[in-house]
Amino acid sequence: MSRGADGMVQGVIIWVNGTFGAGKTTTSHLVADRSPELRLFDPESVGYMLRPNLTDYPVRDFRDWESWRILTPIVADEVVRFSGQSLVAPQTVLEEVYWDELLRGLSQRGHDVLHVLLDADEGILRARIEADMELAVARQGRLEHLPRYAEARAWMSRRADLVVNTTAFTQDEVADLVWDAAQDRLA
Repeated sequence: MSRGADGMVQGVIIWVNGTFGAGKTTTSHLVADRSPELRLFDPESVGYMLRPNLTDYPVRDFRDWESWRILTPIVADEVVRFSGQSLVAPQTVLEEVYWDELLRGLSQRGHDVLHVLLDADEGILRARIEADMELAVARQGRLEHLPRYAEARAWMSRRADLVVNTTAFTQDEVADLVWDAAQDRLA
């Protein structure tokens, strides 16, 4: 953690992107547990805050609210400033223009963003989603999300600092790869 010339606390945001079943949540927990300098940050919590306040502005997903894309970098910045820790943020962002807004918001606040894309073969993603008993109620929506991810995969791969195909790795090996990529930025 460092302070910029303006005195702002600057951190690293390890943004773990990918679709349902790719391993974002598990990987993020495993990476955050590797160092007391890291804190798990869930950008969905900003969406949960907005949802009851914007019921008269229906959207397919809270990421479609411009307010979510503005507030997420602000909240992340406050968490970094308050805790003195860098963040690991598991969150799917499929729209490149939304990613640009988030990246700009985090960068303008002095944070270094490591964009990690976790990917897997579609058959593996489907199998993981279907086997997930904790989120069985969301299974159909998660499966219906896969074509949108397939369309976004090209820009996500191109813009990611690290792409990991989780098909061939254990959860710990995926976390090792992300941790290794983050080490230089965290130093």
